[in-house]
Amino acid sequence: MTDERPLVRVDDVTRTYGGVAVLTDVAFDVRAGITAVIGPNGSGKSTLLRALVGDTAPTDGTVRYHGPATARPIGYLPQRASFRGSFTARETLAFYARLLDETPDGYLERVGLSDAADRSVEDLSGGMRRLLGIAQATIGDPPVLVLDEPTSGLDPGMRERIFELAGQYAGTDAGVNATTDTEANAAVVVSTHDLELVDRYADRVLCLRHGAVAASGPLSAVYADHDVDTAADLYRSVVPGASSVADPATDSAESVHVTGVSTR
Repeated sequence: MTDERPLVRVDDVTRTYGGVAVLTDVAFDVRAGITAVIGPNGSGKSTLLRALVGDTAPTDGTVRYHGPATARPIGYLPQRASFRGSFTARETLAFYARLLDETPDGYLERVGLSDAADRSVEDLSGGMRRLLGIAQATIGDPPVLVLDEPTSGLDPGMRERIFELAGQYAGTDAGVNATTDTEANAAVVVSTHDLELVDRYADRVLCLRHGAVAASGPLSAVYADHDVDTAADLYRSVVPGASSVADPATDSAESVHVTGVSTR
């Protein structure tokens, strides 16, 4: 990656609900490559991602996009995306692609769903529906792609496939119909509990604890700063009460529950 300018800058973002702080003074830059957002349930991951895409307004602080001018600066796959079950995969993407004067087939091919293009959404497996969500999020080739726990509930092979797709997307800005490779300048921000995949695919890591940043930066630098070798070791190092074998999905020492608000 040759372009080190941030695509998005998050400055001291705080978000409260009913007086309870879900995020507190969160600051980081979104840069080209994959940024993994990790932390236990209730640490503010989903709230941060919604603030990043403009779906949730910060109580304080700012989120500013600094990337190239484009019809769709940020693509987003929420944790629980829903599509009309009676539509086919192609019809689903065509609905969204039409908003940008695009066609769906290249995006289906990107995620490996070309053979399932004419199958109804209700007949797709959970993993295939997640791939369809990623295809929808990439329509228009946004410079920033935000994925909220896209591997949750999937088998190991599909989890790997999704991170491979994230890496491919972060590695090019050429678009689905391009014929030549280019330098990476796309950014993927992904929240996840799959710490082994963070080690294998992420360029940067952001670890949240109690809604605040516990660690942030390039993977190798953060590991060196905390004298750890893996994301699981980092998790154990910065999250008090984490189990001896880190499982962020079940460790509850950091959980914050606000009725009616995502517990992520």
